[in-house]
Amino acid sequence: MNEFSNSQGEKKHEKEDLTPEHIVGRYKRALEKRQTWESHWRECYDFALPRRDGAIVSGRPGEKKTDGLFDGTAPDAVEQLAASLISELTPPWARWFGLVSGTELSAPEADSLGPELERISTTLQSNFDKSNFAVEMHQCYLDLVTAGTACLLLEEAPITESSAFRFTAVPLSQLVLEENVNSRLDTTFRRSEMNRAKLLSRFPGAEIPEDGALKEHGTPEKKYAVIEAVIPDDGAYTYKAILDPDGGTSSGSSLLAEGRFTHSPFINFRWLKAPGEIYGRSPVMKALPDIKTANKVVELILKNASIAVTGIWQADDDGVLNPANIKLVPGTIIPKAVGSQGLKALESPGRFDVSELVLEKLRASIRKALLADKLGQIDAPRMTATEVVERSAEMARLLGATYGRLQSELLSPLVSRSMAILIRRGEMEDIRIDGATIDLEYRSPLARQQSRQDAQGVLKWIEMMSSLGSEAMATIDQAATARYLAKVFSVPPDLIKEPSLPGDLLEGPALEALSAMGPADEMEALASVGPIDELEISNAG
Repeated sequence: MNEFSNSQGEKKHEKEDLTPEHIVGRYKRALEKRQTWESHWRECYDFALPRRDGAIVSGRPGEKKTDGLFDGTAPDAVEQLAASLISELTPPWARWFGLVSGTELSAPEADSLGPELERISTTLQSNFDKSNFAVEMHQCYLDLVTAGTACLLLEEAPITESSAFRFTAVPLSQLVLEENVNSRLDTTFRRSEMNRAKLLSRFPGAEIPEDGALKEHGTPEKKYAVIEAVIPDDGAYTYKAILDPDGGTSSGSSLLAEGRFTHSPFINFRWLKAPGEIYGRSPVMKALPDIKTANKVVELILKNASIAVTGIWQADDDGVLNPANIKLVPGTIIPKAVGSQGLKALESPGRFDVSELVLEKLRASIRKALLADKLGQIDAPRMTATEVVERSAEMARLLGATYGRLQSELLSPLVSRSMAILIRRGEMEDIRIDGATIDLEYRSPLARQQSRQDAQGVLKWIEMMSSLGSEAMATIDQAATARYLAKVFSVPPDLIKEPSLPGDLLEGPALEALSAMGPADEMEALASVGPIDELEISNAG
């Protein structure tokens, strides 16, 4: 990413207190506050996501990570919840957001601006689809479910690539955060290590001080520790990349690159935030006692099973039998003294039925805490329309609070940062989402659930009006009703006919058919436009 190395025309901003020494000191103070979380994170990854434990501790690629794991309930539930989040919030290859006219625009102004906003939304979605967004976003959701905090880095890709976006799921081991007075994670420090070649590739033109020990021993694979800091500054964000003096360099803190961003490239978000805490809490943390207990129970069951299969034997010490020379294989003849009992099997005191009952309760509790019982695979081969609606409503209820936080900390900053990159590249007009002229609308399956409930209320109201007679039906604005339902169901503007006169969008027979809908028909109509495909994707995860 060269966006910050020379700022590409953006004005650099210098402040006396943002010297490399000051930033390194601020990073160390924030790191001290994070250390109390590290042991907790390590336990969460060890029991729920062992293959991603590199997010906390470094290890060798390809090494075994599940030697101490005996029960797979938690890892499976974490994978299902992460898959449900990506299909319900940011489904790949589907439009999960859109730009719409703001509240201060008149109807003619909104109609004229609509096609242009749709074109911009399509451009944004196309760049998301061509990038590595789905891959890195899934890693972030895994971190979010396991540790409660995740970070997505959105950089501007080289002009030669098919997408303008490049995403990176930043592991927690590299991440140190600070919170502002509004409880937003707007200050980010990232410490990573790289060799000289990678350092020069990431920061072209950076002056890297020569290390005498490096010259003497001739080790080109020496690792340099780099601290990248993004700090709020006068409505924007100041970026500085600094060589960490504790990373093996003998020249102290050296500035590698600097610049300014209109929006932070680091998008930090949390599952749940407790008062007074910077980092988030996760559902795995809530279920961790049950996860550890279930893991221990399975370990003891396996040990008991091994005893039950191979057995424990006892023998009289008669001077004839030598246990060291006995091999329990077919055809073995074991000598024994006259009158002695020889080898005798010792009964196992464990009861498999009791342990299985305890384990089943623990597993059910884990699945409930990680929402696997609500968002997981459907046992029935086919759901009715009512079941689809009820299941969607249950998802919205369970994920409502979390979705509100993710909308504020993840989705809105993500779209704003993406638009800023395309504006820099000249691929879209310099517009801003202010809510008055242009607003951001979320169209993910979870976001559309409330709209579907509102549409169901409108259809029931029309049914009630039809029972009151023609005079009551005459109070319905047919064109406005049709346009409202089209908006709720995200119908493309090209499919909506412009009415020549008010009220002629729906003719009498069409309105009568709409008003004749019963409750079951309404459910069927709502389910037919509901996110059935997205639900199947979630279940497959």
